[in-house]
Amino acid sequence: MKKALIFYGGWEGHEPEQVAHILKDILSEENFEVRLTDTLQTLEEGNLNEYDLIVPNWTQGTIKKEQLQPLIEAVANGTGLAGLHGGMGDSFRWETDYQFMVGGQWVAHPGNDGISYQVNIIDRDCPVTQGIKDFTVISEQYYMHVDPAVKVHATTKFPIAEGPYKVNGEVEVPVVWTKMWGKGKVYYCSLGHVAEIVRMPEVIQLMRNGFLWASR
Repeated sequence: MKKALIFYGGWEGHEPEQVAHILKDILSEENFEVRLTDTLQTLEEGNLNEYDLIVPNWTQGTIKKEQLQPLIEAVANGTGLAGLHGGMGDSFRWETDYQFMVGGQWVAHPGNDGISYQVNIIDRDCPVTQGIKDFTVISEQYYMHVDPAVKVHATTKFPIAEGPYKVNGEVEVPVVWTKMWGKGKVYYCSLGHVAEIVRMPEVIQLMRNGFLWASR
């Protein structure tokens, strides 16, 4: 049986505990043995290499070097990394090494929550988007700064909301991407502002696909 670690916490607005349990249920349905933890101390205790998959769900916050370094090394050694929204794409803002591993960083959500936007699947033959068609989300629309090394599987178009960025014209920003970090696979999905959005069938399927793809 494969083993997964989900660590959750940080800003409570993203409902980290509720979301962590939804993600745990997905993994349990796929026969993972799942450990949930609400402390970053877990990252410095024991051997993270024993996990086939690690799921960060910790928005903002700070992390100690002795907690971050084992995580980065475990992924480089082959442990998969997969997560969503700010729980993985807006964690530990001061830690550029973490952002380098993840492949991007949240910088804005123009219009805040309640924006209606389209998610466009651009790589329908990939395992991470298999069985998913374009769909609409009413939530935060994440504008990401993105590593050019990532492979993009789904996008959304900006601008929708008003703002000074609008004069730059239409751009596509990744919603789902994958990359490698050493021997480890990295998967990210920018959807999932609150538990209600994570429970959308499309988001559940994207996370299921991503977990299975990224796992060792």
